[in-house]
Amino acid sequence: MEPNQVTYREAKMQDLDEIVHMLSDDVLGNKRELYKQPLPESYIKAFHSIDSDPNNELIVACYGEEIIGVQQITFTPYITYQGGWRATIEGVRTKSSERGKGIGSKLIQWAIQRAKKRGCHIVQLTTDKNRPDAIQFYEKLGFKTSHEGLKLHL
Repeated sequence: MEPNQVTYREAKMQDLDEIVHMLSDDVLGNKRELYKQPLPESYIKAFHSIDSDPNNELIVACYGEEIIGVQQITFTPYITYQGGWRATIEGVRTKSSERGKGIGSKLIQWAIQRAKKRGCHIVQLTTDKNRPDAIQFYEKLGFKTSHEGLKLHL
């Protein structure tokens, strides 16, 4: 498969099972996600919240009808930067059988173009420090490790 044969669209409810499977099919993801049948109600509620929010987009990458990637883009207005908008990319995954084929790069590039269309001045993302390959991947796409991120799990 060629990355230029991949299409991108907003996720539909029927895609949720495959999305959660991709998120859990990962060294860190399998510790925090719960992929089982039926899917936990929390995923269904989150999907409906994202789907109904015009500033959130859950995007899937498809090869034909097959979902091979996912990412969530959140658009947020800030008082800083003169009231500018930012796009935050989260939950990026490529199907394990498709990794290393350029799909992830195209997915992120698609998100950057989407952010430009929405008038954003910054695209930001975080990745776990235990993912040095992911950090290198994002740096190759032009992202800079300009800030230290902090999280407090509740």
